[in-house]
Amino acid sequence: MNYTGGTNEYFEVSDVDSSNCHVLKTVEKSVLSLLWFEEDGNKLRIDAKVHTFDSNDILFLTEFHKVETIGVKKLKLLRFNKPFYCILDHDSEIGCKGILYFGASKLPIVKPAITDVKTLKVVWEMLLVEMASKDNLQLEMLQMMLKRILILCTRIYKQQENYDKLDESSSDQVREFNFLVEKYFKERHSVADYAEMLHKSPKTLSNVFKKMEAKSPLQFINDRLMLEARRLLRYADMSISEVGYEIGFADVQAFSRFFKKNESLSPRDYKNLEVSGRIANSSGKAA
Repeated sequence: MNYTGGTNEYFEVSDVDSSNCHVLKTVEKSVLSLLWFEEDGNKLRIDAKVHTFDSNDILFLTEFHKVETIGVKKLKLLRFNKPFYCILDHDSEIGCKGILYFGASKLPIVKPAITDVKTLKVVWEMLLVEMASKDNLQLEMLQMMLKRILILCTRIYKQQENYDKLDESSSDQVREFNFLVEKYFKERHSVADYAEMLHKSPKTLSNVFKKMEAKSPLQFINDRLMLEARRLLRYADMSISEVGYEIGFADVQAFSRFFKKNESLSPRDYKNLEVSGRIANSSGKAA
């Protein structure tokens, strides 16, 4: 089911299985997606890494994720574009910027508890009812249902990722750091760069991440660089030096050393790997 508004608003809710899973590979510009898996054992290759998703896993993707289907069983798909609902403009309402969307390298997978699943199913059913309503309040009601789903998933994910160990100010710092890394990772590679933008010291920023028992800020930056490097090596027709230059390395040797340190393979060896499970099973860190 699709909703199309008068000023280019687009919203889609659909069921996906093995017969129509090709829709996951094609995403229009400025479109965000939510995938709610309904059976165990779904396999997708996302940004050159294979992931398995089980029943009630919820995955969040942007237009920039490269998705290949390996084995899709059953899932619910929700998609919307920026004119329908801009999460950046509504960040104070839903708080998912830098967490569910536009984060800094980690694939956001929400794993709701049984009680959470029950609540989400109720909201989803309400959403389907509104998709069938054709009146002048439909857009506002659909936006309201989407907002509820995003808020519920943000709450679950924040608890899952230990955001509850932080006060509100520190939590917002982490979210903003993630968003800034997503925005500037190609040109800014040091923690000090982001600490300055956040008006904090690098040490203060590192201490916040320690409270979450998360990776260090530098590792977040490096992981985002590696994610982009893998994407370009796998999907773009670019030389090794072009890939390095694209993500901010003027020296191909420096890029090669950085890549091998993080992936345990040289960029050339990685690029030459055949499209197979060997990429998924390599010793590099999952995106």
